[in-house]
Amino acid sequence: MGRFLSIASRRRCLLSAPFNILRLFPTPQLHGGSRSLETLAYEEIRVSERPFNSTAFVLHGLLGSTRNWRTFSRSLASELQKFSSSNEWRMVLADLRNHGRSSGIRGLDPPHDMSNAARDLTNLVKSHEWEWPDVVIGHSMGGKVALDFAASCALGNYGENTVLPKQLWVLDSVPGKVGSDESDGEVEKVLQTLSSLPSSLPSRNWLVDHMIEHGFSKSLSEWIGSNLKKSGDGLTWTFDLQAAIAMFDSYRETSYWHLLEQPPSGMEIVMVRAENSDRWPKHLLDKLFYLSTKVRKADEGKLTVHVLPKSGHWVHVDNPKGLLEIMVPNFITKF
Repeated sequence: MGRFLSIASRRRCLLSAPFNILRLFPTPQLHGGSRSLETLAYEEIRVSERPFNSTAFVLHGLLGSTRNWRTFSRSLASELQKFSSSNEWRMVLADLRNHGRSSGIRGLDPPHDMSNAARDLTNLVKSHEWEWPDVVIGHSMGGKVALDFAASCALGNYGENTVLPKQLWVLDSVPGKVGSDESDGEVEKVLQTLSSLPSSLPSRNWLVDHMIEHGFSKSLSEWIGSNLKKSGDGLTWTFDLQAAIAMFDSYRETSYWHLLEQPPSGMEIVMVRAENSDRWPKHLLDKLFYLSTKVRKADEGKLTVHVLPKSGHWVHVDNPKGLLEIMVPNFITKF
């Protein structure tokens, strides 16, 4: 699955094994006004050739892409089918604007913020005339995009035919503003270091060595190095770095506590906090606990909180088995 995809195969690639389907799709066009705009690139994962009746969107974090979540999404779809054979799940993994195969797509114009990243999902749904997703899963920055998507759906910002997700999974993503005093500064240091590099890099090994020399761990440095692609005689990023920085600024400056304080009727927000995550100061943990235990009105939705043991921020890498054990029995069922 990790092999290089040629330009031709990227247009539409179907890789299949018994009851295990991965489809990569190009960016479809959304027609509106006087021009047609391309929407997000995405992948579909299904574990059965039977028609699907449920859809979950999976959203990666800052500087990530769909490939970061392929393995976990495939495992989740498989375990969900075992748990409830009446549900045939389709996992739609979207490359957020300025990331992965969505990087450089025309029409995904500034401002590069959480609101427009969420609206991109709406355009993806409308361009294919899909039913609205039953579930949205977002990790880190993707979690805030998911929260913005749900909030905008609840407000009717996407039109009267919008359908609210039945469930939102927010994976180790602080729902409020993130001040400099609530961060260890590692993300900022990564972005500053990448911004100081030339636009064309000689090799992945050179980058990894450079990052380690600047104090980053080998695992983080190698992950950063995995986001390079061939460009001419050198390598360049699979993401738009400056636009990604703008998205990170928006991530830090936006707050969705109001959505947790009063979840929309008919929707459950599930917050998963990594046990060893460094992103949750005590006052935020106290606030999250209070909101998850308060008595709700009849016309409100639900807020649930889980703690993923033995895991840092990279929940799908540090403890994927534990994350599946939390998600599968608590996933919605339609029938």
